Amino acid sequence: MGVHKLQARDHLKPQNLDGISNEQIEPHFEAHYKGYVGKYNEIQEKLADQNFSDRSKANQNYSEYRELKVEETFNYMGIVLHELYFGHLGAKGEPSEAFKKKVEEDLGGWDACTNELKAAAVAFRGWAVLGLDLFSGRLVVNGLDAHNVYNFHGFIPIIVIDTYEHAYYVDYKNKRPPYVDAVLKNLNWEVVNARFEKAMKACEALGDYIG
Repeated sequence: MGVHKLQARDHLKPQNLDGISNEQIEPHFEAHYKGYVGKYNEIQEKLADQNFSDRSKANQNYSEYRELKVEETFNYMGIVLHELYFGHLGAKGEPSEAFKKKVEEDLGGWDACTNELKAAAVAFRGWAVLGLDLFSGRLVVNGLDAHNVYNFHGFIPIIVIDTYEHAYYVDYKNKRPPYVDAVLKNLNWEVVNARFEKAMKACEALGDYIG
């Protein structure tokens, strides 16, 4: 089994945002995000070592293999969600007409959508996400208590808000709502629009998957 390793995407590191300081971004990007990259790569090395993660000893109560596979999902999704989060920060552009129309159809408009996102951002311990459900074709707001807990299958994230305290504590201490407002104010709509278009194409390609 080969070793699959990832590299941190340094170009995604945002700077000079409105309401989210560089002092806040620095540990978030350099310690938290890159920490997940490092741990994911370490897990891949151990999974490739047949002596360390003996498949014949796999057990649902406890085994090295089980623990590695569980933490593989935690660290990998920690990477993906952080890259989606950092990747759409940096206020730019406007929502596309196609995106606005879809939000209106599925969520009752952007104001209703942001209210739902804000509620999810307060309710969930880790993440609030607006994404496209590939099975229903609808935009849905959901949240995760941890990177790999409570996420839908067949769900493509479009707008991602990190709600862990490490995302806002330097700037806002324990006040999450103003931080969420700052994230929404800093959205790069060119990135969001592109994600939406790709998600819609994926949904169309899926077609009658369920049958």
